[in-house]
Amino acid sequence: MSFLKDFKEFAMKGNIIDMAVGVIIGGAFGAIVSSLVNDIIMPVVSIATGGEGLKNLKYVIVHAKDAAPGVAAVQEVAINYGNFIMNVVDFLIIAFSIFVALRIILKFKKKEEEKPATAPEPTKEEILLTEIRDLLRQQADNGKNR
Repeated sequence: MSFLKDFKEFAMKGNIIDMAVGVIIGGAFGAIVSSLVNDIIMPVVSIATGGEGLKNLKYVIVHAKDAAPGVAAVQEVAINYGNFIMNVVDFLIIAFSIFVALRIILKFKKKEEEKPATAPEPTKEEILLTEIRDLLRQQADNGKNR
């Protein structure tokens, strides 16, 4: 019973929920960045690479061979470094975006911390005690002046 209670307290903490929301938003953001890279940046890059694009860049180790009678077909074996470059570009864009977002958030938090805290309003008891103190001072001052 205690285990379930402890787990519930752990799962309902604000940090865990914030992290879950971050993971969901991060996944959606990753899809947006992948679309940016694949659909906007890479077509421009493909113009520079002669219309091939980065997806097709590869180093072929073993060329494909068609099947012959009695011989199995051989599939191409290649190092697809173009896909790797695209994934690196994806990563750099995501990392830069997170860096900018965190910088903005930290800047807002810093401004909130710099605001001076306003003194809380005195309670009724504090006001009454202050009045009593002031009256006692007046009486003491009046006693000295006599």
